[in-house]
Amino acid sequence: MYYNKVEICGVNTASLKTLSNDEKISLLTRARGGDTLARDEMISGNLRLVLSIVQRFSSRNENMDDLFQVGCIGLIKAIDNFNIELDVRFSTYAVPMIIGEIRRYLRDNSSIRVSRSVRDLAYKALQMKEELTKSLSREPTIEMIAEKLGQNKKDVVCAMEAISEPISLFEPVYNDSGDSIFIMDQLRDTSSDEEIWIEDIALKEAIKGLNQREKRIITMRLYGGKTQSEIAEEIGISQAQVSRLEKGALEQIRKQM
Repeated sequence: MYYNKVEICGVNTASLKTLSNDEKISLLTRARGGDTLARDEMISGNLRLVLSIVQRFSSRNENMDDLFQVGCIGLIKAIDNFNIELDVRFSTYAVPMIIGEIRRYLRDNSSIRVSRSVRDLAYKALQMKEELTKSLSREPTIEMIAEKLGQNKKDVVCAMEAISEPISLFEPVYNDSGDSIFIMDQLRDTSSDEEIWIEDIALKEAIKGLNQREKRIITMRLYGGKTQSEIAEEIGISQAQVSRLEKGALEQIRKQM
């Protein structure tokens, strides 16, 4: 990746196109009908999203071109599996899919290896935790999980800790009639850093749906730190108009997010 030339995998990122939400829905609908050109256009129209996620992994000293390609695999999986009938923005669904694919790659190429027997025990523990949570209407203790599994408490704790970081959030715990249960369905991430930057990506995607004046006002307010009076003076409207436009734009963003 050449940061100054905004080039990755031979692609000039400055020339990457962006799609509106309506365009995405239209392309996804056509792709579901077997239109390969629409599918390809949907992929190319979301490469900026992949790039924004890949850049968050730059501190890992991995080859960014490789991570970009892996992220594109996650994007393609998201496109092929997204349910257009649900009231969810595509980017909301695609971001964790892309992150999961990159994490899977990083895990498989990590020097840290978790044995299959340890992973199997962890999966069984997570499944048992889910079952006990449903039956008890509360989260079970490690002792209860270990007892139900007939395992030593220490072994269960070690197994669950072993998978907490290297294993992708999209590793399936088990499949039931084609419906997969993933680790992310049963684990709660207590760190806030990742949530913050995922929310930042979602916010930027939501802002794209605003008109030019609304975009300008929200950008100056959220990222420029300007007051409504300063914005009113800069764009030549009253403070009351700025306030009204800001409230409308924020309401639209909340609905989209």
